[in-house]
Amino acid sequence: MAEKLLEIKNLSVEYHSDEDILYAVNNVNLTLEPGETLGLVGETGAGKTTIAKSIMRILPAAQAEITSGEILYRGENLLALKEKEMQKVRGNKIAMIFQDPMTALNPVETVGYQIAEAIKRHNKISRNEAADRAGDMLEMVGIPRERLGEYPHQFSGGMKQRVVIAMALACNPELLLADEPTTALDVTIQAQVLDMMRGLKEKLGTSVILITHDFGVVADFCTAVAVTYAGEIIERGSVDRIFNNPQHPYTQGLFNSLPSLEATSRRLKPIKGLMPDPTALPPGCRFCERCEYATEECAKKAPEIYEVEPGHTVKCFRARRDD
Repeated sequence: MAEKLLEIKNLSVEYHSDEDILYAVNNVNLTLEPGETLGLVGETGAGKTTIAKSIMRILPAAQAEITSGEILYRGENLLALKEKEMQKVRGNKIAMIFQDPMTALNPVETVGYQIAEAIKRHNKISRNEAADRAGDMLEMVGIPRERLGEYPHQFSGGMKQRVVIAMALACNPELLLADEPTTALDVTIQAQVLDMMRGLKEKLGTSVILITHDFGVVADFCTAVAVTYAGEIIERGSVDRIFNNPQHPYTQGLFNSLPSLEATSRRLKPIKGLMPDPTALPPGCRFCERCEYATEECAKKAPEIYEVEPGHTVKCFRARRDD
């Protein structure tokens, strides 16, 4: 059996303040195969970015704590590595595209310097060689190498996002974590960036975890989907299975709240209520209070993960197969 590229086992993350404990990620299990593109979807506050930052081990040390679990990259537990060892992984084997390109770039350094810095850190090459490779990366994302000496404020939003992607891919990582890379872009530029990322992924053979709340982006770019809710993964499967046969009431609610060109109804059907308070999560199913199918069992007991069809799992009692 082929080795999994990434395997997350029972990951739990808490954020601490003076008064409360926020349970951001709760017993998450996730696997990624080499070459796979996984869409991590869900509402704001569902824990998507925290999962990605846990993989990179860049959670804020003063507030965040990984309380349990393992993150295995090619069988090696990243959480057990010393910081110096993790620095060799970060940017080299696993890279991340952050949501806001302006805050991800240093405003007082040229974009060429920032790309070359990542290349030089992980490769024993001269400054000139690193600069030359930085120019190659800019051209790869559709920006002329003549702009190496320019600063972030001289680029448009779409161009800045391309620079951030060039930085992330500079050392040909095996795994790319893309945290809503197209959220701040208009629809036309978003399509261009996605097409570019798809081409680079195919050219470099990179696996991708795409964090988004846009099912249209998932349908266009991903091969698999993991739906998150209140710090848990509640449904996981291929794009075809999730889109054509959603099983969890929350996933069904997300699709029902999307506008359709074919539907005759004038009003969308939103999911009622809000996500539970992450400092006081309910003892049973996290979606119970918003679910039209909720029973007394749902309020008292958390459901297990059930496989409804090969490769399609869901965390809901309605998917249980009673023998």
